[in-house]
Amino acid sequence: MTDYQRVAQAIEYIQQHFKAQPSLEEVATAVHLSPFHFQRMFKEWAGISPKKFLQFVSLGHAKKLLLEQTPLFETSLDTGLSGSSRLHDLFVTLEGMTPGEYKNKGKDLPINYSRAGTPFGEVLIASTTKGICHLSFIENPAEALPLLTALFPGAVFHHTADILQENALNIFRANWQDLPQVKLHLKGTPFQLKVWEALLKIPAGQASTYAAIAQSIDHPKAVRAVGSAVGANPIAYLIPCHRVIRSTGIIGDYHWGTTRKTAMLGWDLQFFC
Repeated sequence: MTDYQRVAQAIEYIQQHFKAQPSLEEVATAVHLSPFHFQRMFKEWAGISPKKFLQFVSLGHAKKLLLEQTPLFETSLDTGLSGSSRLHDLFVTLEGMTPGEYKNKGKDLPINYSRAGTPFGEVLIASTTKGICHLSFIENPAEALPLLTALFPGAVFHHTADILQENALNIFRANWQDLPQVKLHLKGTPFQLKVWEALLKIPAGQASTYAAIAQSIDHPKAVRAVGSAVGANPIAYLIPCHRVIRSTGIIGDYHWGTTRKTAMLGWDLQFFC
């Protein structure tokens, strides 16, 4: 079992037992590790201690703060974390495909793709000459490439990594102080692009709601449409759709799994240490 799998199992255990506030020893036993080894491994991987992570994922606590209109940044302060992080929109720029490219489904568009490891599992990442066009977690290796080619049926694909992909994957490093600028080249409707751009403005360690996103793009009644656009996000983590939760404070569903979404929120918090 990899470190990610053990941490994912611990996260699931905490989610299922958060009302009982399990001790470090109880969670460590659940993943078959000694408390000392588990504490060290969890903090190395997530950047915070299991105790602080437990506090973060306590749904009752998150709900209480959210209903009081308290930003989740203050939740991090409440767990003993402090500091600041860079906003995604400081180093990620979004460019939509032209109407012609969108209509022609990427006809003759050269796309490079490769696979890479991240703290949250293996990803398939793809790029055009203009930027990253796809980043998804691989759930089934046999389906990963067909899902990509289905998005761009007219494109010409090359199995190769490039500097654009390398720069984008730097987001998974422990240090965000010198991240290179990343460009995204996306195929989406004008409404989807507007929603994805709004997601880029959610800072690490904070979260937003579907209603708040709808309000921010001047479509306050389009909450369901916003939810659909969030769910259609083609760039995992770089466009932080994992930072959108329900207005009740419930973390909610995620295209690549609720456990992974919770892990990402915990990973975000490390930049407030």
